[in-house]
Amino acid sequence: MHRFPRRLAHLGALLPTLFLLSIAAADEGPYLATGIKIGEVDDQSAIVWTRLTRNAQRNPIDGPEVTIEYEKKSAPRRERVFKGVHFPDDCTVADLREAAPGIDGEVRVLWKAADDRQWQKTPWRNARPLHDFTRQFVLDDLTPGTAYQVRVETRAVDGKPGATMDGQFRTAPAADDDGKIVFTVATCFGNDDTDSPDGFKVYRAIEALDPDFFVHTGDIIYYDALAKSVDLARYHWQRTYSWPTNVQFHRNVGSYFIKDDHDTWKNDCWPTMDSPYMGDFTFRQGLAVFREQVPMRGPTYRTIRWGKDLQIWLVEGRDFRSPNTMPDGPDKTIWGKKQKRWFKQTVKESDAAFKVLLSPTPMVGPDRSNKNDNHANEGFTHEGDELRKFLAANDVAVFCGDRHWQFMSIDPVTKLCEYSCGPGSDPHAGGWKQEDYREEYHRFLRVKGGFISVTIERVDEKPTMMVRFHDVEGDVKYETPFTGT
Repeated sequence: MHRFPRRLAHLGALLPTLFLLSIAAADEGPYLATGIKIGEVDDQSAIVWTRLTRNAQRNPIDGPEVTIEYEKKSAPRRERVFKGVHFPDDCTVADLREAAPGIDGEVRVLWKAADDRQWQKTPWRNARPLHDFTRQFVLDDLTPGTAYQVRVETRAVDGKPGATMDGQFRTAPAADDDGKIVFTVATCFGNDDTDSPDGFKVYRAIEALDPDFFVHTGDIIYYDALAKSVDLARYHWQRTYSWPTNVQFHRNVGSYFIKDDHDTWKNDCWPTMDSPYMGDFTFRQGLAVFREQVPMRGPTYRTIRWGKDLQIWLVEGRDFRSPNTMPDGPDKTIWGKKQKRWFKQTVKESDAAFKVLLSPTPMVGPDRSNKNDNHANEGFTHEGDELRKFLAANDVAVFCGDRHWQFMSIDPVTKLCEYSCGPGSDPHAGGWKQEDYREEYHRFLRVKGGFISVTIERVDEKPTMMVRFHDVEGDVKYETPFTGT
């Protein structure tokens, strides 16, 4: 496998300046203020996500804000009845603080293996308001286990050149390649809980590890309080992915994105839920915006083989679920029958040394007693028991998002191992008490932000998998080998 250094990863203090140098100057747009995302990488293909912006950088952080009005009735915050959106005078979504408004134009992607001289090019494609000025390009016929460079070029509708941005990624190795693999897992990035002037420390820490790929296990953004329309939903993606740390990271690391409740619609949501809290923004619109804003094709549940020793499964936890309020039983589900059949069949068919489930929500927990939205909760006991038994019997390791604290736990009944990566920043941590260490479950507990890294390699010709919990600076707080059940 060709490996290349990420030379900028350790230069945290210079990141904003270096980030700007990675974009070729242009007198006029289109620009790429929300960066690019490289995703859905397998051994032969990848998707490059692009979005054209009016300005080279997002709006200032101290700009105008939108305010939301609710009916004046006593109700819990997330159950109030939406009444209206109020903008400052002569202000639209494009004028809001941290917005990165889009613009008409054209875009194309160039790519080549790192050792090649000749670039391959996609045709120029337009980017229009219907899809928030985004465009996705599928790169096919790639070589397994290879370092690739990409370049995104933009031009105005009159053909005048705009900005360009360079990036890089690695394809998955072939199924008979037993080389070393490093991947990372993170979740829950609240835009109001950043911990660095340029965004999130954790992205610099992850990039410094030079991972082969990154998995975002959901709650990528938080719609609930402000996303009362499609335009305001898109605004959430603009403000999150225009942070310099986010742009720098995602142009250099191949990623997989999983959605959960807050980046689908609202807290603990399901498809048939009715909510007067969300205004004109609907669950179905949330599904469409997610596909628009991240690299994606085909079902949102998928499996990817990474060499001889690793296969990963990324599952969908919102599209097919029963209402949380439904009585538990054999018909109550989070995954849905079709996805569950697919998952069991593909796991049984896999001969990978390590099988890894990336789940947006916990399978083991423990979780808080007032929650009823995941397989670790009482309301989904029937399906939870079914899946925990299957996962344990097939030696599947579970890595979950959603919870705002880090933990490693083992199910007392099936001995299934679960690793919770924790939130993307310390200010976003909470929901559990550090002193509430439960011996029957926990092997590690830390109520702070950070991420997980996983290293799979051969030691004395034997496949090994080491799981490490990191803080937001990248320091290892706990490590343990995965040895199955």
